[in-house]
Amino acid sequence: MPKWTSFDTRWMVSLFGTAVGAGILFLPIKAGTGGILPVIIMTVLIFPMVWLSHRALSRFVLEAKNSEHDITQVAEEYWGRNVSLAITILYFFAIYPICLAYGVGITNTVDSFLVNQFDIHCERATLAFILVSALMAVMFLKEEWITWACNILVYPLCLVLFVFSIYLIPYWNLESLGNIPQADEFLIIVWLTLPVLVFAFNHSPAISTFSISVRREYEQDASKKSNQILFWTAVMLLVFVMFFVFSCILSLAPQDFEEARSQNIPILSYFANKVDNPIISYGAPLVAFLAIGSSFFGHYFGAYEGLNGIIRKGVKTAGMTPNISYIKIFSTIFMYVTIIIVAYLNPSVLDFIESLGGPIIAMILFVMPIFAIWTVAKLKKYRNSSLDGFVLITGILTIISVVYKMVG
Repeated sequence: MPKWTSFDTRWMVSLFGTAVGAGILFLPIKAGTGGILPVIIMTVLIFPMVWLSHRALSRFVLEAKNSEHDITQVAEEYWGRNVSLAITILYFFAIYPICLAYGVGITNTVDSFLVNQFDIHCERATLAFILVSALMAVMFLKEEWITWACNILVYPLCLVLFVFSIYLIPYWNLESLGNIPQADEFLIIVWLTLPVLVFAFNHSPAISTFSISVRREYEQDASKKSNQILFWTAVMLLVFVMFFVFSCILSLAPQDFEEARSQNIPILSYFANKVDNPIISYGAPLVAFLAIGSSFFGHYFGAYEGLNGIIRKGVKTAGMTPNISYIKIFSTIFMYVTIIIVAYLNPSVLDFIESLGGPIIAMILFVMPIFAIWTVAKLKKYRNSSLDGFVLITGILTIISVVYKMVG
């Protein structure tokens, strides 16, 4: 295998940055309600889940005939146009609800900041309109500028969150280690947290571009290099994200996480209102705002392009010629209006992640690549019954957690 290069480092950091965003700010709220011990099991599970699933998706792309094809184009090559359209729709519905959730999250973050730090009360409809309009205004800048700014933001955000994790150490309450739930409750807590875990560690939106780039750079060694880079990305995420989660959970009581969920705010905003420290009170909401904002931009591009693709393919299927300009205008207006409406209505951000984002991501990231490895001849060389079974089972458990939540 070729030695590790700066190319590999750049991609490792880029994939890490794709995963680290607003998801990490809501993960402690979900994971913390059951205490620290279920989180230890989650830590053991999430590393192989993240590494093996993203590796399978990368291999799915790497074996395409055309070295420049993305996931939906590769799906069309393997299974035909109808399946490709279905996957495009699925991918859109994995990303679009998260854009809606971020509209809610950023509105609540700013609202909580204004109320608790300045005693300023704003009409929610006005606040939602101003904030979503500001986010959408940024989207009219060049995509390269936005991507560059988001990539730059990753480093200070990661540093601040890591320093915050260390700052919380004196507040750790190790007595919580003695809170052990019953076995059945323990397993249900872990199971129902899987969608949020999958979402918080997800970097699948960048896997197509990553795989194409690695194939162009390493050619015959692309699969080995992809595996190596994804392994170390998963290690970085495990250490960084779970340290933050552990630090938050050891610093608060389970009822604090229930309260944060009921307030529908990220964990940093909750700390800002609870900790008597002006740096935290003013800095934490700013970090939360930047993290949600940068995540919103990345997800918006994916949802916007996905919606354009669905309409374009639908028009072609109907035997008509799509007007790209009209489609883009419609997609922009649709995204803008619906995000404002949902931000005003204020549904639960975690409900979006648990019921839509996490499970649908699991379909694309855990189920689809494994299905391909066992049905597409050229992917046969990647078959591994035990590892593939692990990815498939954890993916299915993530998906069906929605059903349990609905009937439970």
